[in-house]
Formats: sequence, C-alpha cells, structure tokens
Amino acid sequence: MEYSTFGRHVAVDTWGVDFDMLNDAEFLQAQLVEAAETCGATVMSVQSKQFEPQGATVLVLLSESHLSIHTYPERGFAAIDCYTCGETVDPQLAIDYLVSVLKPEKTYAKKLVRGLGELKVETPEFKQAELV
Repeated sequence: MEYSTFGRHVAVDTWGVDFDMLNDAEFLQAQLVEAAETCGATVMSVQSKQFEPQGATVLVLLSESHLSIHTYPERGFAAIDCYTCGETVDPQLAIDYLVSVLKPEKTYAKKLVRGLGELKVETPEFKQAELV
C-alpha cells in the first residue's frame, strides 16, 4: 500500500483573548481534544504544561499529526497550529472550533499545503464552529 504525503498545516496567531482562558492548561487541553474530535482526527496522547507565573502549552498528538497551543495570557496572545496528513481530516475545522471558543479580537492565519513538492501558502477562511 502506498501512502499520500499530502498534508495541510494551519497556523494562527490570536490576539485579545481572555487572560483566564489562556492561563488554564486544563481548560485548554479539554478544548484542544474537542477540536481534534470535531475535525475527525484520532487523538493518540496529550501533553500539557501550566507555566508560572502564567502561560500554558498543550500538545495533542494525532494519528494524523498534531494540534498545539502556546499562550501568553499577559499579552492576550495564543499561537495555535494544526497539521494533518492525508485527505480525510481538515485541520481548519479544529482551528475554527478553537477560534470560536477563544473569541479573539484579532486573528492572523496562514495555511501551508505540504507534501506535494513546493510548499503552497494560502490564507484560510474562518467559519463559526458549532460548540458542544
């Protein structure tokens, strides 16, 4: 069996996010797992770290690749990215879910289409996700 090398990698910087949301690794972990499930990804494991005096990092290892967030609550900033291999899981759906939860004042995002040769850079469109 031959596997496709095609993948999509969405990276987004969010600004103007509530301090308390960004400073709660447990809350963020639950949201990232929900985001992964929303896009149809398979969660393999989760690592999270609550930093002192503030900030958090959460990494969700997916069968299809990964989903992560790194936060700077004192600046209202979070760096989020999701990379998925193959055609069946759309990382934009996970990003849409997280943006809907975090409700940032501003977002800046790019999508890389990978695994086909030259990297292709696109500007993704956000859609309001239905929250559970």
